[in-house]
Amino acid sequence: MINFNVPPFTGKEIEYIREAVEAQKICGDGQFTARCNRWLEERTGTKRALLTTSCTHATEMAALLVKVKPGDEVIMPSYTFVSTADAFVLRGAVPVFVDIRPDTMNLDEKKIEAAITERTAGIVPVHYAGVACEMDTIMELAAKHGLWVIEDAAQGIMSTYKGKALGTFGEFGCFSFHETKNYSMGEGGALLIREEKDIEEAEILREKGTNRSKFHRGQIDKYTWVNQGSSYLPSDMNAAYLWAQLEMAEEINSARLSLWNNYYERLLPLKEAGYLELPVIPESCVHNAHMFYLKVKDIEERTALIEKLKEKGIMAVFHYIPLHSAPAGLKFGRFHGEDVYTTRESERLLRLPMYYGLKGEQVEEICDAVKEFFERRS
Repeated sequence: MINFNVPPFTGKEIEYIREAVEAQKICGDGQFTARCNRWLEERTGTKRALLTTSCTHATEMAALLVKVKPGDEVIMPSYTFVSTADAFVLRGAVPVFVDIRPDTMNLDEKKIEAAITERTAGIVPVHYAGVACEMDTIMELAAKHGLWVIEDAAQGIMSTYKGKALGTFGEFGCFSFHETKNYSMGEGGALLIREEKDIEEAEILREKGTNRSKFHRGQIDKYTWVNQGSSYLPSDMNAAYLWAQLEMAEEINSARLSLWNNYYERLLPLKEAGYLELPVIPESCVHNAHMFYLKVKDIEERTALIEKLKEKGIMAVFHYIPLHSAPAGLKFGRFHGEDVYTTRESERLLRLPMYYGLKGEQVEEICDAVKEFFERRS
């Protein structure tokens, strides 16, 4: 059996969790949380990084920090996870979905401006598969129309656009450390803060509305409730698990890229023969091999391929059901313009197993099974 995903594990996680326990500091903002925050700041160049309990919560924090209010419209792709929209729906805002690009599966930057109204407050680009959206165009539009930008970079750690880390273009960026991501703490995420002026408010929001972060830094002699907030900080034991992987981030990233390239080279003959399409990485983007997907003719062919791989003990899956066609999407949001690619491309896309620890011979086995499927169909 070749699983679709196996959570990353380096071997040091248990040691570091034990160290956190022995330090008698297993709640939030212990030594391992500090290490992870510092690593993220140094790696991305953001002003401040704060570990959170999930990317969902990081996005909810960002929505609160930009002061989203009922009736605001927020432009985003429909081809994304529900959290992208939920963070704003919870504040009474309306997700306005626009079509995606068929090459990268990202928000089509050319469709954004036509969707802007007097109610539009911001744009939420989603960097699908760790491949950047066209951030120059998006940031220009945001500046022109006075909009904020929150990047859903859940899949984007270690990826860049024109040499700059994803998650650092907008006012806020959001990472995920879910067990399906390149680096994991089980459930977890991080909020990246671009501007110095937003740091204190973000710390207060994350610490239940208190100024406890200042207290821990010795800036005040006691802490108290000063603003609205919630508990968005993870246990230091979770951070200890993550730290074991961030220490080896380059090695993990290199291993994943090697697997991704192996997939691409082995499946390229099928692409050249017209049987399938492979991922596109624009020249301006450096990706992180978050996933390897292919696109087949239609949903029927995808279903048949999934079944054939399953018969051979290979778990492959499709991805998102477009949000605008979901019950909650119909209730809370709207699609602007024509759905040319979102539904069609989502029904063609198939994700193959991809994780740290997947072996080259397993990639070969998977690719052979895909080739056999198309040879028999032809």
